[in-house]
Amino acid sequence: MSEGRGVRGVKSAARTVALLELLAARGEDPSRLDQLAEDLGVPRSSMYQLLQTLVDCGWVRTDATGSLYGIGIRALLTGTSYLDGDRRIRAVRPYLDEASDALGETIHLARLDGPDVVYLATRESHEYLRTISRVGRRVPAHAGALGKALLAERADDELPLPDGPLTALTENTHTDRAALLADLAQVRERGHSIDREETVTGIAGFGFALRYDAPATDAISCSVPVARLTPDHEAHIVAVMREVRAKVETHLPPVSGVPDWR
Repeated sequence: MSEGRGVRGVKSAARTVALLELLAARGEDPSRLDQLAEDLGVPRSSMYQLLQTLVDCGWVRTDATGSLYGIGIRALLTGTSYLDGDRRIRAVRPYLDEASDALGETIHLARLDGPDVVYLATRESHEYLRTISRVGRRVPAHAGALGKALLAERADDELPLPDGPLTALTENTHTDRAALLADLAQVRERGHSIDREETVTGIAGFGFALRYDAPATDAISCSVPVARLTPDHEAHIVAVMREVRAKVETHLPPVSGVPDWR
């Protein structure tokens, strides 16, 4: 392969990934050809060819008219393979069940991915409706219990935060870096993070980094409506989640010969 063809191949791959990520981010909102070409800065003819290829392969779906596009079922199959192929996710799931049974609240497992956390598993409470906790959902790490638990495992000058102002999800989200750093210092001292309606209005969260990596990349949390959060219930949540974290870390010590996925 010539050098020129190699560069074009890399550009094509990057363009494909950007298109899939854009369609995935839009979820149920379909996109039109012209809109996708404009958003990604791609010639209309090139975008059409790329879309048709991905439709044929099942990565993109289109409507009966062939004018609307959305993410295809192949993306789901690949995501499921990621979850099923990760020994840590498989090993942590029973402990999520244990925490859910003990607390009756919503329990999450998430992983740090750049400036965000991605939900990997959830056990929903039967006491209140779902929030934003579906598997695969991305949330800015600075904006909640899971992310703050993981950010606190890193030095302040090594935090994977975006440049510029921090995004606000609610009026309680930290958007000032100094305030966030002060919060992270308290997380390190306390041993767990607290989210007081910073991700979802009306919901509090308690996050615990899982230290089978250094620095930790995975965390578990418990979410509870603030209307039901008494001091005694909070103390019970923290005690149960600390115990669950200890069990996970004992069950999942570092193992030689396992790929160090990054």
